[in-house]
Amino acid sequence: MRIELRHLSAFVAVADCLHFRHAAERLNVAQPALSRTIAQLEEAIGETLLLRNNRQVRLTEPGRVMLEESRQILRHLDEAVLKTQRAGRGELGRLAIGYTDFAITGELPALLDDFRRLHPDIHFDLHFGSTASQLKDLTDCHLDFGFVTGPVLTPGLCSRPIQRDRFIAAVSEHHPLAQRRSIRLEELAHEPFILGAHSMWHHFRQKLELICREAGFEPKVAQETFNSETIFAFVACDFGVTVHLECASNYLRKGVTMVPLEGVQHSLVTEVAWREGELTPVQTAFLQRLDKQLPPEH
Repeated sequence: MRIELRHLSAFVAVADCLHFRHAAERLNVAQPALSRTIAQLEEAIGETLLLRNNRQVRLTEPGRVMLEESRQILRHLDEAVLKTQRAGRGELGRLAIGYTDFAITGELPALLDDFRRLHPDIHFDLHFGSTASQLKDLTDCHLDFGFVTGPVLTPGLCSRPIQRDRFIAAVSEHHPLAQRRSIRLEELAHEPFILGAHSMWHHFRQKLELICREAGFEPKVAQETFNSETIFAFVACDFGVTVHLECASNYLRKGVTMVPLEGVQHSLVTEVAWREGELTPVQTAFLQRLDKQLPPEH
């Protein structure tokens, strides 16, 4: 015979009460039915669990072991039900989130911290990646959300903006332009540029090349790298200048000065993207919190 949860529940009730009638009342079952259930359990195990006569009921040594194990099984079941219910409410689970340099130096850390404080049992798997790689990972279901450079035009993906940054210049603190309150972009026309590599910074480079052409020049690239930290390290060493985004003010290494650009009307938007269709409870909870944290879309 297969042991079922009803056998364990009945046995724990009798072991707690050490009285069949009281246990039957607690379980709201007939006493003969309870006795049959205990007999079935003992038969299935092949051990006597309870010694009973007309005056008392007591546990055998195998019964004491079975009681401890039964309580543990029932406790684990209760925990499993609770966790399952919490997962259904979006209170428990994991989120795989991708991000770019601009997202992690902008609004993303505050958004993640806010969500984590409200949902401490939802864990983040964070992945740095280019916009192109994140969009592919979203489509292939490897990410739940991607914080990417917009606009997101990939079929099957939804998105909304989380931040919009103006372009700024960044120069060494020893550079002649470092003392200026602002400059025009064309003043950098003959400067060597330190830029993110096309493979990782494709969307940014497209926009940068556009605003440089509008200023009448093509940037002279002296060095390419893969992240903002290395770009600013080269700038601090006066290997060249760069054009970056104002969110870099949240992370700027010693020796680098940011200078506002005059006459550049363009900005760069960072968006959060996700797959169309039905969302998991955790994904829904994340988006709902974003809606409360971010300004209304226009």
